[in-house]
Amino acid sequence: MSAQTAGLDPSGILTYDTDGELLPLVLRPYREHCKYMKSAALSTGPEPHEVTVSAEFEIGESCYIDDTGHFNAVEFNICYNQMAYYLIAKSVREGLIPVLREWSLEDFWRLQLPNILITSFRSRFKREMRGKRFSGSVTLTDTARLEKSERWNPLVVLHTTCRFWDGTGGDSRGEARIAITDPA
Repeated sequence: MSAQTAGLDPSGILTYDTDGELLPLVLRPYREHCKYMKSAALSTGPEPHEVTVSAEFEIGESCYIDDTGHFNAVEFNICYNQMAYYLIAKSVREGLIPVLREWSLEDFWRLQLPNILITSFRSRFKREMRGKRFSGSVTLTDTARLEKSERWNPLVVLHTTCRFWDGTGGDSRGEARIAITDPA
């Protein structure tokens, strides 16, 4: 167990507080004004692959448009990406996802931008949400590993769901499938 482990609850759920060393490294590829995720706690679920990141976000200024006053699809995608990267990196550090147990953090850093790809993405905005301060979560719901064959290179597929909410009842939800190409 790492130093960031908050504890194991009676049902066997393991919870990790924000890894203050790892979070800035995960966000390193982002421009300074686009580092929206401020904290991220990770917890395991009852299934071996089920992992959830719960995060707090602040968007001081949109990275691409004048202030719309609400959380929009571009910000949804950026915030999802930041949680998904953190989920993968922290899970690799702690050995939580069976299909990635052989990875090191060096593997994650090498593959983070060129080989971790969103192949399917869907977002729904159920109730308007303010985009300044809000919370979010992403849950890994299923994994698959395809070994090299005559027809394809090795591939890891991660299925996720996500949700964002604020203190005024705002509610956005989504699903995404991530492919990790040439996972080694």
